[in-house]
Amino acid sequence: MKLFLMVVCACLASVGFGETRVGIIGLDTSHAVAFTKIMNVDKDPGVAGFRVTSAYQWGSKDIFSSTNRYPKYLAEVRSMGVEIVLTLDELLAKVDVVCLETNDGREHLQQAEKVFKAGKPVFIDKPIAHNLADALKIYELGKKYGAKYFSASSLRFSRVALDARAGKYGPIRGADIISPAPYEPTHNFYSWYGIHGFEPLVAIMGLGVEKVACLRNDRGDVVTAVWKDGRMGQIRMLRESCSCYSGYLLPEKPKDMKNPLVVYDGYPGFEPLLREVTKFFKTGVAPFPPEETLEIFAFMEAAEMSARRGGEPVMLSEAVEACGEKPFGKFW
Repeated sequence: MKLFLMVVCACLASVGFGETRVGIIGLDTSHAVAFTKIMNVDKDPGVAGFRVTSAYQWGSKDIFSSTNRYPKYLAEVRSMGVEIVLTLDELLAKVDVVCLETNDGREHLQQAEKVFKAGKPVFIDKPIAHNLADALKIYELGKKYGAKYFSASSLRFSRVALDARAGKYGPIRGADIISPAPYEPTHNFYSWYGIHGFEPLVAIMGLGVEKVACLRNDRGDVVTAVWKDGRMGQIRMLRESCSCYSGYLLPEKPKDMKNPLVVYDGYPGFEPLLREVTKFFKTGVAPFPPEETLEIFAFMEAAEMSARRGGEPVMLSEAVEACGEKPFGKFW
């Protein structure tokens, strides 16, 4: 009896009474370490009640910028009290909810399906997949299993982006976003990193992108999108890997006509994203529907098609139909 009580006390001390056990899939990204630190060490009040207890390493197996991180990140999460498990099945048996952090979007389809089958709520970090075709397959699997999930870039949760979406500035006439977009050849051109420009633009402007034109050279890309209601937005993608996230919003009715622009505040850190993730884990309600993620991926795919055609405008419907799907009839 005494031994039993000692074991129970040890478990409660390591996990915390009533805490939700979070499992991490993929230790090839700094996001996995940052999430663990916020929950286990910083104990941010916005994520109270959640603790990372287990992690599964893989992750990319062939992208050097990811695979060279494993030794460092494995040691870091272990030092924060996380058990490293050898299989996905073992992880899923030990946790209540999952953060799928694998940096390599090619792995997300098979990993997400396992989590969906297990019935665990899951946040799928960006990109939800390496291309639109796999993003559509994940969407269909989500419907098949009745999965609770969402995927997002942290850039959509900046204060200005959230305020714009909530209507603080009134109707938005247009927005321009500046974002880095280094290219990874295993992924479609923008899904690896360019998503950090596309996602906040759609978060600010809303759904309804109809056609896209993209001009590209060695220094970067300029993507112009036209919404179904005639509004336009733009993304300037910088090829170099940097932390330059900026831009502006143009409200339909600015408060100051001499200074009508609202400056976009860019990267907000991981805390706002993780607060949304834990809120979702508590309520089962995602902050936006999965169809929005699909539109962002169709937007990126259309931009890539336009760039290959020398800037010729491409309809989003064409990008989707190139995958053998007709989701614009199904979803919107």
